[in-house]
Amino acid sequence: MHVLNTCVRAALAGGALASAVLIASPAAHAADNPATGKGPAAAQSMAEIASTLPKVSAGDVLNLARSQIGISENAYGGGTKFQQWYMSTPRARETLARDGGTLKGYLNAPWCDMFVSWVGQQLGIGPVMGSDAYTVEHARWFADHGRWGRTPKPGAVVFFNWNGSKAIDDVEHVGFVVKDNGDGTIRTIEGNTGDGGAVEARTRPTWQVAGYGYPMYPGDVSASS
Repeated sequence: MHVLNTCVRAALAGGALASAVLIASPAAHAADNPATGKGPAAAQSMAEIASTLPKVSAGDVLNLARSQIGISENAYGGGTKFQQWYMSTPRARETLARDGGTLKGYLNAPWCDMFVSWVGQQLGIGPVMGSDAYTVEHARWFADHGRWGRTPKPGAVVFFNWNGSKAIDDVEHVGFVVKDNGDGTIRTIEGNTGDGGAVEARTRPTWQVAGYGYPMYPGDVSASS
């Protein structure tokens, strides 16, 4: 699935649209999720959550993302392990209960955000990475938690709008920042990009960036800031 088709909402069968925020405990309800800012656990700060997680750094995240380069979708726009993982999560079923559609629809849905979500979950830091099948909601999650900005940093989650809009509602695609090239471009690792829909390293102009989400990596000194 070419990136210009965007990784906006994961479209399910029957035209229903899905979005999801992965919860700290897969069996928990979203209302009790500290990462959503809702429910009794909302008072728990991001720093407190990070302190309970594996000491994963931005470098660890980029190494895992980099190791997936070359994985591509099938001729139907899907079939990746990232989509298969997402549809297997309890949260995917909660998403369907909220938005309708079918679980099978995730197999051929846009998967750039599923890739980002998979990386965080594999390393055990989903609660501070955030997770979604809908890039707009994932960007909003970072903003709602005070982890949103305009500065590219290694390991940041980068959200794009191809026309240069800085509005969260206009976000179309997502990936990871590898480095700021210092020349008006950034190096990234993204899922569902390129002509064949694959995980690739890309160089992007910063004018196409809507904003950056900053996971509070437990293994980085900066995690406490």
